[in-house]
Amino acid sequence: MPVHPDLSAFLELAEFGRLTGKSQPMHTLPVAQARADFERSSQILDPNPPGAVEVQVLQLSTRDGGVLDGRLYRLASTADQVLPTILYFHGGGYVVGSLDSHDSVCRRLALSGEFAVLAPAYRLAPEYPFPAAVHDALDSVAALKEQAELLHLDPQRLVVAGDSAGATLAAVLAITAANHPEQIALKPQAQLLFYPVTDMSVQRASHRTYAEGYLLETDTLAWFYQHYAGSAAERQDWRASPLLSGQTAAQAPAYISLAEYDPLFDEGVAYAELLKQGGTPVQLTVEQGLSHDFLRMSGIVESVDDIYRRALQWLVTNACG
Repeated sequence: MPVHPDLSAFLELAEFGRLTGKSQPMHTLPVAQARADFERSSQILDPNPPGAVEVQVLQLSTRDGGVLDGRLYRLASTADQVLPTILYFHGGGYVVGSLDSHDSVCRRLALSGEFAVLAPAYRLAPEYPFPAAVHDALDSVAALKEQAELLHLDPQRLVVAGDSAGATLAAVLAITAANHPEQIALKPQAQLLFYPVTDMSVQRASHRTYAEGYLLETDTLAWFYQHYAGSAAERQDWRASPLLSGQTAAQAPAYISLAEYDPLFDEGVAYAELLKQGGTPVQLTVEQGLSHDFLRMSGIVESVDDIYRRALQWLVTNACG
């Protein structure tokens, strides 16, 4: 279908900014400026996130003796309830993105009161290249297990989730739990993957069809990958490209939500098929008329609220009810 009219208007403004020199593609910017611009975009895409959600600041221990910042989101009315947890990893190509840039996403996932949402601030490239983010994701699971009782979280009802590169980290955790259970502290009961990166090693037709003009650009993906996984060997590692994991043991049920206008569309479809072939229950949804990063667009596209509703309803019905 055509680009959603609300999104289309936003894309036209973005293109006008580029033509007039007021904005530049992310891949042409220094990393620090790209990060700052990405943070500012959250105020445009979703300026009024739900305020009814309580946020607790946490610290999560890592294997090297360090700590990651984290945030726990839940409704105040559930403070004394032991809730299942969505462990949520933000997007941003492993280079940009933060707890702040995806604060609205975590608030909206916690708004129903059915789940608590734990968001770790995993380390970013180029300062911390592959596989640092993977190690941080695994360490976040271990930290959740350690703190679950204190935080009133049910460690046996874990959902791994994320968008874009964050969805890749969630997918890696699900693969690890299925194939290498000794390497992960908890076994996820479900995975929510929104427009994941599943294969850094090649470009597919959607990389060319939606290369420019739909927020995420193919050249920006290449810029991200160069910072995070600079060598061909790293990009072919299944921890960077889950599609290359091959046939794995059946994993936790997966809800995969893709954007129609996204360079990553084809590899998302291919990953859903790989999971199905391995016996993993998969719910694949395609958000027609939308582009990459739609989870952060509640302020400009009204139908995004329904995307959250459907994903959470699937979780309650199929995995962590």
